[in-house]
Amino acid sequence: MRKLIAAILLLGAMLFLPLLAMAETAVTSFYPIYVFAANLTDGIEGIELYNLAAPGTGCLHDYQLQTGDMKTLAGADVFLVNGAGMESYLAHVYEAFPNLPVVVASEGIPLLDEENQLLEGDHSHDDHDDHDHDHGEVNAHVWLDVKNAQAMVTNLCEGLCQAWPRHREALEANRDRYLAQLQQLDDDLHAGLDNLPKKDIITFHEAFPYFANAYGLNVVGVVNREPGDALSPAQLSRLVKTVVDLGAPPLFTEPQYADMAARTISQETGAPIYQLDPVVTGPEGAADAKGQYETAMRENMAVLQQALGQ
Repeated sequence: MRKLIAAILLLGAMLFLPLLAMAETAVTSFYPIYVFAANLTDGIEGIELYNLAAPGTGCLHDYQLQTGDMKTLAGADVFLVNGAGMESYLAHVYEAFPNLPVVVASEGIPLLDEENQLLEGDHSHDDHDDHDHDHGEVNAHVWLDVKNAQAMVTNLCEGLCQAWPRHREALEANRDRYLAQLQQLDDDLHAGLDNLPKKDIITFHEAFPYFANAYGLNVVGVVNREPGDALSPAQLSRLVKTVVDLGAPPLFTEPQYADMAARTISQETGAPIYQLDPVVTGPEGAADAKGQYETAMRENMAVLQQALGQ
């Protein structure tokens, strides 16, 4: 069945090849990778950058490749992905495009499980078979620690340099510039968050453990591990009790998802609601996207200072 699906999608993809054949083309899997790649390829003539998932998609929970995605990949020179199980469809890509270089940005980054514990061994890559590392086993939101983001940018740069050796000097110059910007961001986040008087937060889903570990926060509860899942009355009741027992710390929702469960819990407990952005959506054009990671992370810092600074 998997081979049949890949064959059908690939057939439609072949019609799209002439549109991309004239340019050196990098394709990214979703928004954070697109932002990093936009910074790496900035100002380099002859490179086209495409993002598979629309900028408003959010995390790739249960995302399925569309015919248009396969068309885009058919004209790609290199495919840039997050890895760590975020792109559950990768087996189809490897089978349909066995010669397409796939660069895994999270390669070599220590990963967390759903209990916020470091996993042993290297789980940062995605196997080429049918095995998926779903969000219940591996937390794939590695980019929300800026140090991890720097490692991802370095991995992506090397992958692009291998795909296009003639652009190595320009790519590495962009990498060094962007890494310096990210280092300043990391320094600013530590300065703004390390000494907050309160540390406990409850998040909407499991996007923020890497951020919390990096900047001295404690994720003491998760409203809903998968944002698309509805909570039963029994689950809501247990969450209300947990929030009360924890002293009603702030609840942090995300702008990409509905917050009905969080609002119900807030009404029952008095816990205030704030928003943190996991940087999975943003402006579509590469020029506008370049600064989106830094902007969103600084806005997150301001929100946390307001919520935890009293």
